[in-house]
Amino acid sequence: MKLLPCLVLFASMLTGIQAALVEKSVTYKQGDTELEGFQVYDDAVQGQRPAVLVVHQWTGLSEYEKRRSRMLAEMGYNVFAADVYGKGVRPQPPEAGKTAGKYKGDRPLYRARMLAALDLLKADERTNPSKIAAIGYCFGGTGVLELARAGTEIAGVVSFHGGLDSAPGLDATEERIPAKVLVLHGAVDPYVPAAQVAAFEKEMTGAKADWQLVSYGGAVHSFTHVEAGDDPSKGAAYNAAADHRSWAAMQAFFAEIFK
Repeated sequence: MKLLPCLVLFASMLTGIQAALVEKSVTYKQGDTELEGFQVYDDAVQGQRPAVLVVHQWTGLSEYEKRRSRMLAEMGYNVFAADVYGKGVRPQPPEAGKTAGKYKGDRPLYRARMLAALDLLKADERTNPSKIAAIGYCFGGTGVLELARAGTEIAGVVSFHGGLDSAPGLDATEERIPAKVLVLHGAVDPYVPAAQVAAFEKEMTGAKADWQLVSYGGAVHSFTHVEAGDDPSKGAAYNAAADHRSWAAMQAFFAEIFK
């Protein structure tokens, strides 16, 4: 019976040192444009640590990316979710398609917006600058591949159901593809046809990039988004198996590039 007070005290001490996520909105700029990103990290992790940049899907930085960022922070990463569109710009369909198209049609601007976020993450005191990765979803998946094509000096990029097309004159070359590349793709994604996949594979091979492409059978676009519904015939739908497998693939990739 005398052990009980000691056990209670020990449990109390454990509760006091439990990890707690710190999260905050961060305002920053690219040129004259004000942007508002989201940072989250585990304050129980001491010193510098690997960091992950998260790039949003076509409706802009939302609770979806914040949720994924928290999951990464719980794994010990310093995480920053970028804002490509600008503070307060969070379009919904069909306007989201037009907004995303603006950046897909202006890849240098798209790259500049992501690099502004990456610079902020790299300069953060919690970031190990030699261990940074970028991940993106849909529109953001296209974006992180642009970071790789631009020769950005980071450890790796992960595209979840992103577009694989490149802009004329801005495709990958052997001289500027230092980041390792992981593409997690829905095998029957109607928005990324087989010809686009083949062109991407040819581009990466020609650039002598360190790349992988994993296709998930039966998965269409947005397979990690529960909000996309469960009807694959619409072209975008959640697929639980692909979601879980792609997250595990990302974790294995991080274990490799951050070792």
